[in-house]
Amino acid sequence: MNPSPSRPRIAVDAMGGDFGPHVVVPGAVQAARREQYDLLLVGDEPRIAAELSKLDTRGIVVRIVHATQVADMHDKPSEALRKKKDSSIQVCCNLVRGEQADGLISAGNTGVVLACSLFTLGRLEGVDRPALVTILPTERSPCVLVDAGANVDCKAINLMQFGIMADVMSRVLLGCQEPRVALLSNGEEEGKGNQLVKEAFDLFKHCSLNFVGNIEGRDIFTGEVDVVVCDGFVGNVAIKQAEGLASSLGRLLKGELRRGFFAKIGTTLALSALKRFSRLMDYAEYGGAPLLGLNGTVIVSHGASNQKAIANAVDMAGKLVRKDTAHLLKEGLAANKDFALYTKRTAQAG
Repeated sequence: MNPSPSRPRIAVDAMGGDFGPHVVVPGAVQAARREQYDLLLVGDEPRIAAELSKLDTRGIVVRIVHATQVADMHDKPSEALRKKKDSSIQVCCNLVRGEQADGLISAGNTGVVLACSLFTLGRLEGVDRPALVTILPTERSPCVLVDAGANVDCKAINLMQFGIMADVMSRVLLGCQEPRVALLSNGEEEGKGNQLVKEAFDLFKHCSLNFVGNIEGRDIFTGEVDVVVCDGFVGNVAIKQAEGLASSLGRLLKGELRRGFFAKIGTTLALSALKRFSRLMDYAEYGGAPLLGLNGTVIVSHGASNQKAIANAVDMAGKLVRKDTAHLLKEGLAANKDFALYTKRTAQAG
């Protein structure tokens, strides 16, 4: 890989997201200037060059890598793999596989990003399925939730692998010394939850993580745990529910502003606090979700990402490269390798 990890090379899908190069290029340049990254901007060369011409790129390394195709939000992952082999997403993956880039970010079609990165980069040893991890605010300090939507249907062994990888991310991204890991369930007690959660609970009890048991949805934001583990269906619903609640409360409070003088005073104070919470919930604050379990650093950004979100996504990719996160993930998986193999063989025998 890059002989100088202190200056990571980040491949950026310049065509991804709702706004394409107009937002992605200045966002990436902003991050590169701030944190000293080398950029490979991938996509339609004339459009990228036009955006670059508006920016001050002195002191940073920027290279345009032309891609003739774009995978849009309507493309099915399988079709994009077959018919759009020169899409900006696929070219980004090729750059990482060919060791011309140390990591990539894309705000494009999430399914296509998942498919291209998995097909091109492959999985880490000890990982059956890659998973998306996202950062959530809490009353104390942020926590990470995995899986945020990559896998709708999972097995217990998948959840354990997610937990191992998210434990590493909690240490790298949030600085946790000994992350408290919990399973998202409908009750705290052992024995609560569906069959998947019950089976996963038994696995977590015997692995090397600091497993603290189950956590209910209402307690995710209390700060009692550092890592929340669930399947991608539940995780995505939980995240969207929290985002929607913050937005709805904001609209309700704004409606109260019209109810009188004293209501305006109280509501104005409440709105200030709610705005701070909404800002913490905003995907732009962290930029994107790392896709864990691949032979490479991949950050999946929101399709509606603005310049700030893109800059933070590039920064996250660079941070993961500088921290040698891929090696740390391999170490975490290796530490639980024998146990994981045993549980997998037991499940297959059953």
